[in-house]
Amino acid sequence: MTEEDNKALIHYAGNDFFIGLTPTKHALTLDTDHDRSAAPTPMELLLIALGSCTAVDVISILQKKREQVTDYKVEVRGERQTDHPRSFKRMEVTHIITGRNVSPKSVAQAIELSETKYCSVAATLRPTVEIVSRYDIIEVPS
Repeated sequence: MTEEDNKALIHYAGNDFFIGLTPTKHALTLDTDHDRSAAPTPMELLLIALGSCTAVDVISILQKKREQVTDYKVEVRGERQTDHPRSFKRMEVTHIITGRNVSPKSVAQAIELSETKYCSVAATLRPTVEIVSRYDIIEVPS
């Protein structure tokens, strides 16, 4: 992959709207007018990036462990600095796993592997952001 292949483009569309084009040519709208809030802000996309990065890892690991997961969600809450540039100082990641006889040990291992080995977004954020993870397992009847 060349540098050109890994290049995003952000185009100002006027009136506090932006259009982002990912390196794989997917378009995203962004809105920096907080009153209108017609599209996500760049900081909201950071929360989505962390949650989706770890979710991909965790569900893949749980599937490889043959855990019976019937639903899976990740919630990410961010706490920002009060002073500009108002960067995130802490992100709380909650994995909500629904299934049958899902092993807490398997879930904890999957989250740990994502945090320490696989999730490149977490690795990018971790030098300046405290990332705290937890999980809930919801048992469904057989």
